[in-house]
Amino acid sequence: MVKKKDFILVDGIVEELLPSATFRVRLDEGRLIFAYLCGKMRLNKIKILPGDRVKVEISPYDLTKGRIIYRY
Repeated sequence: MVKKKDFILVDGIVEELLPSATFRVRLDEGRLIFAYLCGKMRLNKIKILPGDRVKVEISPYDLTKGRIIYRY
């Protein structure tokens, strides 16, 4: 089981909206990843649009997928 501290936190900008609440995010380092909304953002109905700056949590096991945990 992965502990919370094992995740990599990075910032990025939402580039594209995809079906089923998935987003294409360009990280500050230039890479593109797929990201989905975390549960608290879904519960609080926080909307994400292209161009929004977000904080993404990435698992060290798969660096191409992440979870959006905060919108600036």
